[in-house]
Amino acid sequence: MSRHLIDDVAVGWDELGTDLLDDAPPALVTALTGGEHWPSRTLDHLITPDGSPPVRMSVTDTTADEQDVQWGYVLHKEGVEVISLLHEDIGPIVSWSTDPRTAFNDHPAAWSVLDSPPAMRASRGRQPQSAPAAAPAKAGAPRPAARR
Repeated sequence: MSRHLIDDVAVGWDELGTDLLDDAPPALVTALTGGEHWPSRTLDHLITPDGSPPVRMSVTDTTADEQDVQWGYVLHKEGVEVISLLHEDIGPIVSWSTDPRTAFNDHPAAWSVLDSPPAMRASRGRQPQSAPAAAPAKAGAPRPAARR
């Protein structure tokens, strides 16, 4: 995942596609995408004001505010750390084994490192039998699509 998301992209992502699900079970891919397939798209056609080649954006504590960055994601061996840059310096880790159909609260204040990730169950009734057991849910709105 880190090779695809970070190492193999020159500048950044315009959209993450279903190629991230290439090794996932077909039933899960269908549940997440409705059976549709599309490739990830990189930011290939960027033009800088001075005509120089675009470079990958570096985000630091001092540049996050001026770049209007609200969320940070750090890939760890055990999961992805989700950081609300508006409220925290570190964030809780969402395990790689978390069912990707889990809905999450997208309010930045809910993502405190002191609490577990603010997951909630989808309102669709019963989950498909192929889904792993979900952790106890918290109320909130579904999370927005991830973009880099």
